This record gives sequence, structure tokens and C-alpha cells, in this order.
Amino acid sequence: MQNERVTKKNRKKPPPAGRFRAIINDFYTRHGRRFLWRDTRDPYHIFISEMMLQQTQVERVTQKYPQFIQRFPDITTLAHSTLHRVLEAWQGLGYNRRALLIHRAAQVLAGKHNGKFPRSRSDLLTLPGIGQSTAGAICAFAYNIPCVFIETNIRRVFIHFFFPRKKNVHDRDIAGLVQETLDKKNPRRWYWALMDYGTYLKKTSSNPNLRSAHYGRQSRFEGSNRQVRGAILRTLTQTGSMTEAALTSSLPFAKRKIAENLTKLNEEGFLKKQGRRFSIR
Repeated sequence: MQNERVTKKNRKKPPPAGRFRAIINDFYTRHGRRFLWRDTRDPYHIFISEMMLQQTQVERVTQKYPQFIQRFPDITTLAHSTLHRVLEAWQGLGYNRRALLIHRAAQVLAGKHNGKFPRSRSDLLTLPGIGQSTAGAICAFAYNIPCVFIETNIRRVFIHFFFPRKKNVHDRDIAGLVQETLDKKNPRRWYWALMDYGTYLKKTSSNPNLRSAHYGRQSRFEGSNRQVRGAILRTLTQTGSMTEAALTSSLPFAKRKIAENLTKLNEEGFLKKQGRRFSIR
């Protein structure tokens, strides 16, 4: 494991680009992970995996990803499905807004792009739910295009190697280094290697991302609006429709919180209201 550890000397002075690439590539050759979404070049499948991985542990995604793809194997199937069915398949992944955005993106792709993902980063960025990181990942993993993007594991690697003592490291400080060290012939494999090394660092050292300017601790889940929203959507997915009064009596949250979150979910496009009853759109 000698190549996987940063020596005291390297902590004082960041390694040159060539040495850095050698460390990362050597690690990936010996310890690279295999996932279903790494065995495909389908941009739709890669988009689904990237959205799932944003805020969910890999172990959970490995379970839910094949089930989701089996249920919605292509853009057209997903676009023509109801949000209710999409949320059913999404249960257990959390942050349900991602499911809503995936559904909306599929509808845009089916309506304006003939059911096909665009290849350009700028076009990808026009789709619901796709930001710089997801657009870059699709370009790299689906099309092997050498573009720069930063996500949590990539950020962790660069802070660890190139900013060993610095605090409040901004992504703009990292982006140039990502560009400089990028494998332009095979960016797909290079980014996989960076992500796997970032996961390794998370397990074996103090988290370098604590020194990122973009780091923010996740708010407490218990009693949060996130918990209330999730409970409402899960209940309505199971029951079909309920009144606000019925939801209040069945869920262990204050009436005010349920009312507030029903209003927000309705405004965001998750719910529809017919008479006094709420249901998933």
C-alpha cells in the first residue's frame, strides 16, 4: 500500500502531475471498483446513476439502480410514466426532488430531443436536474469527452494531495489542477480512478473535504421538513390519495408542519389536489 499513502515529504510539497497520476492509476489498477453503471455507455443510464449517487451511499444505489433501470429502461418509458410510479421506484433513496427532476428531464428529452441525450455540455446543462458536475460526468462516462468537473470524491483527492495544510479551499482553486492532470485520452477511466481513490481516503484518513469552502454539515433529519416531506410522499405513494386531516392523524408530526409541507409539495409539482384530497401527480 506504499503508493496509496502520502509521505511526510509529499505533505510538505504537493507531488508533480506525473507522480500524482501514477499514484491514482496504480491504485485503480489494483483496487478499482466495478459497478453496473460503469459497464454501460448509455447516457440515460449514466444520468440515472449520477443522480442517485449525489446524496445516497453507493451500497444503497447498487441495490436500487438495477431495479429502477429495469422498470424504466429508456427515456421514453420514463417520460411516459407517471410521477407516482417514479416515486414508487425511488423509495429508499431519499431526497425525492431528484426523482421529480429525473422525470422532468426525461419529458424534455422525449419532447425536444427525440428521446436522446445531447453530447454537448452546454445542451446538457439546459435539462432539469443537470448541473456542472452531472453534465461533466455524462460527457466523460458516456462519451469519453475530456471535460473538467468536480464532485465530492474528486474534491477530496485534490485537497488531500495539493492543499494538505490549507483551509477554505475553493473549487476554483481545484479546477485548474483537474484540467492539468486530466487524462485526455481516457477521461472515463481517470475519473473512475479519482472517485475510487477519494472513497479510499474517506475510509482511511480525516476527511479533507472538511477544509473545502463548499463543505456544509447536513442538517438534522429527525423532525426536519425533509423527514416530513418524505413521510407525506411515501404515504401518498402507498395509499393513492388522502386528505390533510387523514395525513395529520396518521403521521407523527405537528399539524402545522404537515400543512406547510403539503403546500410546498403542491407548489413544487409533486402533488395535485382534488377537493380536499391530495395525491401524487
